[in-house]
Amino acid sequence: MLGLGLAGGYWLSQDTGSGTGAEVSESEPLYYRNPMNPSVTSPVPAQDSMGMDYIPVYAEEERSTADGEILYYRNPMNPSVTSPTPMKDSMGMDYVPVYAEGQSSDVVGTVKIDPVVVQNIGVRTAIAKSESISRTIRTVGRVEFNEERMARLHPKVQGWIEELYIDKTGETVTSDEILLSIYSPQLVSTQQEYLLALNNLAALGESPFEEIREGAKNLVKSSRERLQFLDVPEHQILELEKSREIKKSIHIHSPVEGTVLRIGVRQGQHVTPQQELYMLADLGEVWVLADIYENEIPWVNVGDDVEMTLTSVPGKTFTGEVDYIYPYSEAKTRTTKVRLVFDNPDLLLRPDMFSEVKILADTRQNSVVVPSEAVVRSGGKPQVFVVREPGKFEPRVVRLGVESDGRIEVLDGVGDGEEVVTSAQFLVDSESKLREATAKMMDALKGGDTQVEADHSDHSGGLENTVDHDSDMSERHGDAHSGMGPERSDESAHEMGEDAHGGMVHD
Repeated sequence: MLGLGLAGGYWLSQDTGSGTGAEVSESEPLYYRNPMNPSVTSPVPAQDSMGMDYIPVYAEEERSTADGEILYYRNPMNPSVTSPTPMKDSMGMDYVPVYAEGQSSDVVGTVKIDPVVVQNIGVRTAIAKSESISRTIRTVGRVEFNEERMARLHPKVQGWIEELYIDKTGETVTSDEILLSIYSPQLVSTQQEYLLALNNLAALGESPFEEIREGAKNLVKSSRERLQFLDVPEHQILELEKSREIKKSIHIHSPVEGTVLRIGVRQGQHVTPQQELYMLADLGEVWVLADIYENEIPWVNVGDDVEMTLTSVPGKTFTGEVDYIYPYSEAKTRTTKVRLVFDNPDLLLRPDMFSEVKILADTRQNSVVVPSEAVVRSGGKPQVFVVREPGKFEPRVVRLGVESDGRIEVLDGVGDGEEVVTSAQFLVDSESKLREATAKMMDALKGGDTQVEADHSDHSGGLENTVDHDSDMSERHGDAHSGMGPERSDESAHEMGEDAHGGMVHD
């Protein structure tokens, strides 16, 4: 009994140990494969020429891969050599199974990369979006006054400046604000005429003669209009009508709201209508003059949106529009001036300031747009890599349009919502070019093998024809000999018979 117990324990321990070993063996890698070329494998850990570690392949992966339908097996060193059944090459390497999944829809040059490698090489992607994009024209602009909002103030009579209410440049004035007062003998006499006309109307307003009444009214009207034409303010005319006292000095008011740019007179100075009193400008809206080169003019149109930045106002972007394109060019610079209009409510845009201008010309709506870095410009034709599925990248030749601010329009090749590669695409491109070249080389080799077989068949047919020809010649030659055969045979037989007979007689 003791012996049986020991034997049973030994057997159980052996069985448990064998099960543990099987589990360990299943968790160990079967082999290691190249991260960029899965057909290259190694029985031990290794690195490729780029220093990337080979990826371990476990039994579970092999079983999950084996679930797909195997089309055929190909030689790991020569993909053109295939076999319908598993086998080994001359070096003892197993043929690689090729599965039905994705074979019919793969484009030449499609790259499949392990997700771990995708993360290691830093592949980033972006979604192609349908949005508006414009051709960006960058230039330098100079802030100017809006000429439509400038005013130069001159007196309409000669006289002397009694008092300056606004005596500093840069001051902001409102519309109808008093700027100065002026004494003018002409204004005094005009006030006297108006008072006489009022008194005359008061005396003759009740006259029984209509012509006299109308004459008195017309005189008052003309006298008042004369005061208005000389820019006598309305409040002083009303005050004159009420007080019936002549004013020595008359006020001059600002016709616009704006900033005082220049003052041309001082208190007590004699002035004439030719002399400028004030220059005013409304800076609530300004112009910006920009120079555009000849090759950019065709893209600029009136109404295009404009963005502008200034070094004096960092972080702020001013928006405006193209207001006018001048019909002439500068002889020295060979550029054309463009007038831009900007609102300036905070007075941050000051005349004679330089700015950086960006004109958004040739705006296109609902265009498929991708990041500029997604485009690979190599081989003469631009292309992008579209993500078909995780780790699977398909190269596509694209036709490009407008490029602006790190974005580029794709006219053909990529659709809205597709995912494209934006970084590390040159590594993907090199692998794609390698696979494409390999596929073309294999097609060429297959075509060469077909040609060689055809040539061999033609050559074999030639040999058969030659043999047939020789056979015909032999048959014809044999027939000729057969025609001559009986006579020669009879003579030979006769001679042989005589010799034989003679011989036998001789014997």
